[in-house]
Amino acid sequence: MTDTTFTPRVFSGIQPSGGLTLGNYLGAIKRFVDMQNLGDFQTVYCMVDLHAITVFQDPEKLRHNTRELAAGFIASGISPEKSILINQSAVPEHAQLGWIFSCVARMGWMGRMTQWKDKAGKNAESASLGLFGYPALMAADILIYHATHVPVGEDQKQHLELTRDIAAKFNHDYGVDFFPLTEPVIEGAATRVMSLRDGSKKMSKSDPSDASRINMTDNADTIAKKIRKAKTDPDALPSEIAGLKDRPEARNLVNIYAALNEQSVEDVLRDVGGQQFGTFKPALAELAVEKLAPISTEMARLMNDPAEIDRLLARGALQAREITAPILQKTREIIGMVG
Repeated sequence: MTDTTFTPRVFSGIQPSGGLTLGNYLGAIKRFVDMQNLGDFQTVYCMVDLHAITVFQDPEKLRHNTRELAAGFIASGISPEKSILINQSAVPEHAQLGWIFSCVARMGWMGRMTQWKDKAGKNAESASLGLFGYPALMAADILIYHATHVPVGEDQKQHLELTRDIAAKFNHDYGVDFFPLTEPVIEGAATRVMSLRDGSKKMSKSDPSDASRINMTDNADTIAKKIRKAKTDPDALPSEIAGLKDRPEARNLVNIYAALNEQSVEDVLRDVGGQQFGTFKPALAELAVEKLAPISTEMARLMNDPAEIDRLLARGALQAREITAPILQKTREIIGMVG
C-alpha cells in the first residue's frame, strides 16, 4: 500500500426534489455554511439530480427544483467564491465512478439499506434499478473528490458506512490506499427537525398540512404565524433537558430555537426555564423571522434570474472537474483500463 495524505475536503448534497423546509436548512444547509466558513476544509456542495431521477421526475419541475435548491444554498450563505457549487449531472465523473463502484459493492450490501426497504417496500420488483443501486453512486459522489468528511443527518449514516465499505474493498482488492475512509459529521441541536403539528414525526414537504413545516420560501408573516400556531403542551418549559422527556413538541421547538440562535439546548433551557409557551413562542417566531426571512427574500431574487444561477453552476462544474478528472483517471489506471 502507498501512504496517501488526503486534502481535508467536505462533500455533501441534497436532492432537488422541491420544497425546501426548515428541516433541510437546520439539518443540512446551515451546517454546510458553517463548515465552509471554518476555513479548515475545501467544500463541495451538490444538487444531486441523478439521485432524484431514481423515481420519475417531471422535466420542467426538475429544472425548477434544481435552480431553487441552488438559490437556497446561495441565499443561505454558501458562496460560489468559497465553495464549489455544482449540479451532479454536469460533472460526468460522478456517474463513471458510480458504475465502477456498482461493480465493487455487493448485492447483499445494497439489500440491507434501510432506505431501500422503506422506499421500495412490497413493490421492490417494480422499483427502478437506480433506486436499488444509488448508494454506490452516493459513494462515488463523495469519493470522486477524495472527500474526508461529510455532514449528514442520522438517516444517511448507514450510507456513509457503505461508502467506507466500498472504499475499503476497492483499496484492498487493488492493493492501494487510494480512497479515504470518509468520516460522517453529525452534530448540532436540530439535525432532525420535527413537524410543527406532531413532534413525533419528521418535518416533511410531503405532509398534507402546510402548517406542519416552515418552507424556505415562506415570507416573514407566514413564518411567524406557523410558529405561533405550532402544537405545544400546557406545561411550562423545564430548566433542564431531562424535563423535555416525553414532550416531543416542546423538545422540537427548543431544538429549533437552539439551532437558529447557535446555542446549546442546555443554554436555552437555562434562559427560558419556567416560561409558558405564550412567552416562548413569540420569542421563537421573532428569531425565526430574523434568521429565515432574508433567505426567502434572496431566494426569490435569485429565482428571477435563472441565467445567473445556471452560470454559477456551470462555473462550479469546471472547478469540480479539475479535482474529479484526475481522480477518475487514476482510478482507471489502478483498475487496468486503457486510454
